[in-house]
Amino acid sequence: MSENTTTEEQVGFADLGLRAELLGELVDLGYEEPTAIQREAIPPLLEGHDLLGQAATGTGKTAAFALPILQKLPDGDRGEAPSALVLVPTRELALQVSEALHRYGRGIGARVLPIYGGQPIGRQLRALERGVDVVVATPGRALDHIGRGTLVLDDVRMVVLDEADEMLDMGFAEDIEAIVEQVPADRQMVLFSATMPERIDAIARRHLNDPVRVRIAREVPAPGEEPKVRQNAYVVARPHKPAALGRVLDVEAPTAALVFCRTRDEVDQLTETLNARGYRAEALHGGMSQEQRDRVMARLRNGTADLLVATDVAARGLDVEHLTHVVNYNVPPAVETYVHRIGRVGRAGREGVAITLVEPREHRMLKTIRRETNGQISVEKLPTVADLHARRMELTRAALYESLVGDDADLDSFRVVVEPLAEEFDIMEIALAAVKLAHEASGAVTEEEEIPEPVIRPDRGERPGRGRRTGRGERRGRGPSEGMTRLFVGIGRNARVRPQDLVGAIAGETELSGRDIGAIEIADRFSLVEVPEASADAVISALKNSTVKGRRTVVRRERF
Repeated sequence: MSENTTTEEQVGFADLGLRAELLGELVDLGYEEPTAIQREAIPPLLEGHDLLGQAATGTGKTAAFALPILQKLPDGDRGEAPSALVLVPTRELALQVSEALHRYGRGIGARVLPIYGGQPIGRQLRALERGVDVVVATPGRALDHIGRGTLVLDDVRMVVLDEADEMLDMGFAEDIEAIVEQVPADRQMVLFSATMPERIDAIARRHLNDPVRVRIAREVPAPGEEPKVRQNAYVVARPHKPAALGRVLDVEAPTAALVFCRTRDEVDQLTETLNARGYRAEALHGGMSQEQRDRVMARLRNGTADLLVATDVAARGLDVEHLTHVVNYNVPPAVETYVHRIGRVGRAGREGVAITLVEPREHRMLKTIRRETNGQISVEKLPTVADLHARRMELTRAALYESLVGDDADLDSFRVVVEPLAEEFDIMEIALAAVKLAHEASGAVTEEEEIPEPVIRPDRGERPGRGRRTGRGERRGRGPSEGMTRLFVGIGRNARVRPQDLVGAIAGETELSGRDIGAIEIADRFSLVEVPEASADAVISALKNSTVKGRRTVVRRERF
């Protein structure tokens, strides 16, 4: 296994050997120089080598494999069957990668098709019949089409596994193996992953032929530009999280904040809650068009929005210069995710703030992140009503001070109000009454209740709040975990269903990841699966329009 290392040499896209049509599109899109992962990955891929790449999100790895795919597409009639297959963990990423391939490949007429759950399969079938060059798919839906005979991989020359570690975490290992078995043995294989655990190396050993290994280390800031990020965590029970976030934001008063949520539904619900609290919040997720995304980002950059509420995938590649706060509405699933998120603030020596809301069942993951980040996260008590009142008073005082010392302060015009009152009242009383009116006019006077402190159960060696996934139904008869609801899926052991089949079906058809899915119980003829209550209806709708183990099945809430 050979290895490439990054260099400081200035290399342009023209130096990488890309065809003129691709270079023209890159110029039109405003791309000036390739990123490190692009410099190191594109040449060996164009030469036909297999590649094992390790790079964090936001490093430009999509173009690192998309451009070689497009470069290798033949001119003229390319037939109906795809010549490249890209497997990704989520439908949001499928859309993002497909959009990138389409933009880069406009000059050569590239036909790109995303295949994912939650989209009418008829539309996908018609596109496959017309012919495509590149298929970007989630593993579950790709297997569905392979089983139907509508996705034929005999002509595939390149296979890309993007975010392979995430796909394995979501239970897609066996699906990936089954898909790779369907492609020609002499295909070119590319694997990208943010982390390189042993199981990724195992896949590489089985399927990659003497790959070039490219590893892009996290950028080291220049002296004096180290991130200055205050990192606070607040433990709060799930039902109180919206109020807790509002309380923290009221005290912090961010100029611009990015709030990370797990799912599209959570993004929409929290955005609505924050707007009702008086914030100017915007949602960003995979269900939005590029035009909608551009409008949202414009509002954030020009200051007409305070908060951007987004999923991880939707927020990739975003760079907001004046961002002051990053909020993890849930504890991130991995240390790398946490570090990448908070790296968006505190740049170029400026100070930033990272806030994490921690449910009691997530406290073990928080401990892991604290340990790996050298204890930089400070666990604090939520601000009390008194803290909030004091902060609001401070903001009112600061606004009055700014008005008094401002060069353009036009106060004389208000003498007609103050002077007659001064003949009857003490000047201090007049000032106090004016401050009270200003305070009330700002909307700061609200009826607030104290948020109760949660109870954290001691560690028991298992993930808090979740039961074990089992094929025997040991938890039968117990209610679902807090914040979860249990779904009835009308397929079980008799159909050889395994927990990973259900995890893969749900994760492939919705925005949930394998980490979001709770206890699974499999009986002979049915299964019970715990999912977050907020996502239950979306899961039911998605599974009704798809298959589990190749079968359509009944999906509904469990009846007690």
